[in-house]
Formats: sequence, C-alpha cells, structure tokens
Amino acid sequence: QVQLLESGGGLVQAGGSLRLSCAASGLLFSPYAMGWFRQGPGKEREFVATIHSNGGSTTYADSVKGRFTISRDNAKMTVYLQMNSLKPEDTAIYYCARARGGGRSGIQSEYDYWGQGTQVTVSS
Repeated sequence: QVQLLESGGGLVQAGGSLRLSCAASGLLFSPYAMGWFRQGPGKEREFVATIHSNGGSTTYADSVKGRFTISRDNAKMTVYLQMNSLKPEDTAIYYCARARGGGRSGIQSEYDYWGQGTQVTVSS
C-alpha cells in the first residue's frame, strides 16, 4: 500500500519551531524529488519547499526562505521540514508529496503521490 504519512504538526506560539516528518512506504523513494506544500484557511494549496532526489539541492518559497529547511534521509525513506521563527500566517495543513522525477519542482501537477496532511497552528 502506497503511503506518505506526515507527523509533527501541532500548536505553537509565534517565534517557535516545529519539525515535520513524512515517512514513505510502498513506493520508490530515493530516485524521486520530494516536496512540501501547505493549505491555509480559505486559501489555495501552495508550494513550500522541494528537495532533489539526492538531497543535494533545495528550493523554497519566498515566504519561508531563511526560516524553513527541507532535508531527506533516503535510507529511512523520510523527508523532513524544519520550521523555525514560525508566524501566524504559517498556519496551514502541511502536505508532503513525491515528484514524478528526480528534479526539484514547485508545481503541484508534477507530484504524483500525496500524504493526508498534518495541521500546523501558530498562535500570535
């Protein structure tokens, strides 16, 4: 069974940190780029960060650059999102996804498997 299972979400005060994890099972992981996306209340789902299949390069949305860090452990088939200096506007459901290829992408249609999401709420 193909599964991407996010964890690590929760409630945090502004300025705090959270680390999200996304564990993959039932699919190939290491040859593919991975990404994080989020959907805030009343908003469209948007790109957050992506990492190349080899972990050597990353791309971030301008809104999180310098605060969030994406990483991956191919041996554990897990991708992470370290979120620091959180702001109320970071409140959203965060989704991880597997890309169709090895290169980084911020385009949702270039991802073929998605997790169910984990809620992150940042209070002011």
